[in-house]
Amino acid sequence: MMIDMKKRHRKRMGTILALVGVLLVGAVLFLGIPYSPTAARFNGEVAKRVRAADTDPEMFTEEDLRDLPPPMQRYIRHCGYLGTPKMSSMRTALEGVDFRMSKDRTIPIDYAQLNLADRPERFALITSSLYGIPFEGLDSFTEGAGSMEGVLAKVIRLFNQRGEQMNRAGLVTWLAESPMVPSAMLQDFITWEVLDDDHVRAMISYNGMSAEGVFTLEGDEIRSFRTGDRVATGMDGSEQFVEWSALFEEYRAVDGILRPSVIRSVWHYPEGDSVYFNENKRPVDIRFQ
Repeated sequence: MMIDMKKRHRKRMGTILALVGVLLVGAVLFLGIPYSPTAARFNGEVAKRVRAADTDPEMFTEEDLRDLPPPMQRYIRHCGYLGTPKMSSMRTALEGVDFRMSKDRTIPIDYAQLNLADRPERFALITSSLYGIPFEGLDSFTEGAGSMEGVLAKVIRLFNQRGEQMNRAGLVTWLAESPMVPSAMLQDFITWEVLDDDHVRAMISYNGMSAEGVFTLEGDEIRSFRTGDRVATGMDGSEQFVEWSALFEEYRAVDGILRPSVIRSVWHYPEGDSVYFNENKRPVDIRFQ
C-alpha cells in the first residue's frame, strides 16, 4: 500500500512539474513574440484617427496668423510653414530615451506618439523592460479624459492612473506640444496673452476644463513651455504639485521646415530640476499627416 501511495505521489508531482514546465515554456514564447495587447490598442487608436484625417488640407497663409500674437507669428514664419499644407496630425518617435521612473531608477525606452491638430487628443506608447521583462506604458488623452497605464509582461497591469489631475495633465501637455504641429495653434479654444517679445501665456479651455502655461522664445524659435497644471505622480501613487516644462531644442531643417530635433521634459522640484524624459538628448523623428 505504501509503495502504491509513493508511486501515485511521484506521478502527481511529475504531472505538476510537467504542467509548470509547459507554462514556463508558454510564457517564454509569449514574451518573445512581437504581438502585444497594449501596442495593438495604441496602433488601433492611431490607425482610426489617421483614416479620419483630412486628405485635402488647406495651406498656411498670412490670414491664418492674424489672430495669433506677434511672437507666435514670428515662429511660424521663421520655421517656414507659410505656403505648406496644414497638418491634421503629428506622429513622433524616439529610440533609446532615458526615462527616469524614480529618483534612483532610469530606464531606456522607445517612444511613439500621435497628436491630433483639430482637438486636444494625444496617444503615446512607451516600450521598455524591467529586470529583463517587457514593460509598456500607454499614455492617452481623448474626449477630455487622461490616463497612464503601465503593463508588465504584456498582461500584468502595474498601475492605471486616472482622474481630474490626469485629465488636466493631458490637456496642458497637448497645449505644450501644439507648436510642433502648428495647425493646433490656430484652434479657437486657445487664447493668448503677450507678456513681452519673448514670452506668451497660452490658455486652453475644452470640454469644461482649462489649463495654461507660458511659452518662451529665443529669437524666433520656441524653446520651452512651463506650467503649474501638471502633478508629478510617483510609482507609489504619491502626488507632488510642482511646475513642469517641455523643452524644444536644436532646431534643424527637414524638407524646408525648421523643427526641434530634441524634445525633453523637466520637473522643477524644490530641491532642483529633474530632466525625467530624454536627458540623453536622443533625436526625435516628426512626421505630419
